Amino acid sequence: MKESLITIRVQRWVAIVSVALLTVKFFAYFLTHSVAILTDAFESIVNVVAGFLGLYSLILSAKPRDADHPYGHGKVEFLSAALEGSMVAIAAVLIFYKAIVNLVTPQQIRELDWGLILISATAIINYVMGWFCIRTAKQNNSVALVASGKHLQSDTYTTLAIIAGLGLIYITNILWIDSVVAILMSCFILYTGYKILRTSIAGIMDESDQELLTRLVELLNRERSEDWIDLHNLRVIKYGSTLHLDCHLTLPWYLNVYEAHNRIKILEKLIQREFGDSIEVFVHIDACRDFSCNICEKDCNERKHPLVKRIKWSVVNISSNKMHDTQS
Repeated sequence: MKESLITIRVQRWVAIVSVALLTVKFFAYFLTHSVAILTDAFESIVNVVAGFLGLYSLILSAKPRDADHPYGHGKVEFLSAALEGSMVAIAAVLIFYKAIVNLVTPQQIRELDWGLILISATAIINYVMGWFCIRTAKQNNSVALVASGKHLQSDTYTTLAIIAGLGLIYITNILWIDSVVAILMSCFILYTGYKILRTSIAGIMDESDQELLTRLVELLNRERSEDWIDLHNLRVIKYGSTLHLDCHLTLPWYLNVYEAHNRIKILEKLIQREFGDSIEVFVHIDACRDFSCNICEKDCNERKHPLVKRIKWSVVNISSNKMHDTQS
């Protein structure tokens, strides 16, 4: 819950700052009549809408689970990110069209020095906000906040390119540079929208996060207990800022319920120490069988077969739905 409050607070500031920056950019456009600055202003409209959508989705995803939503409301973050990515892509197409029109019939640019100062200030603010969003999002596993941060930083990069283009116009007085810069930036913005969409669709479809799984496997191999004879059927599903992990853990068959429960608690605390309290762990216990002796390193009086080889867990073999043996 604490993580949710932090992400909501950050996203609220993103929405407020986006409105302020939008005002500054449109003022700079009316001052200069630069289509490149208009490009930046168009993207800021998307920033404002996306900022408030992201805020709504974070507030909704922070609601406690209920009978209708037993896993919580976190999936709404992926829908918000998908909508934001779509809006970014639409803005890119509109920017491209406006730039082509201006290339054919260029407008005279005025007050370029003031325009450069104003949008330079917005670039600095956007980058700082984007960096802070992404850092907070990674700490709290928030997809919506990552989308907001990446969007703000992509806005910064486009603004920097626009500043460079306007600087050339200021020096050379070649007006068509304004439209060329806008066209190039629209292509970059379109690519950013695609990446945001790709991430959100992966979350909606419960696509596995290979980076997260690799980090998890390295942790489990490093901290492996001799009682953890085997681990398989592991899955991680994201619901907004919450991660749900379930797996099958093979333990010695002779442990009583209390002892087996303690072994599971050790595993849960290990994972939560690495990934934070936003991860929920559900473990199904499998009792070891005779063939398990072949991969078991435990010094055990019940051993039926000698150790043949130790199975090193990997992203592939822990995702398998069957217990491992020496052929794994």
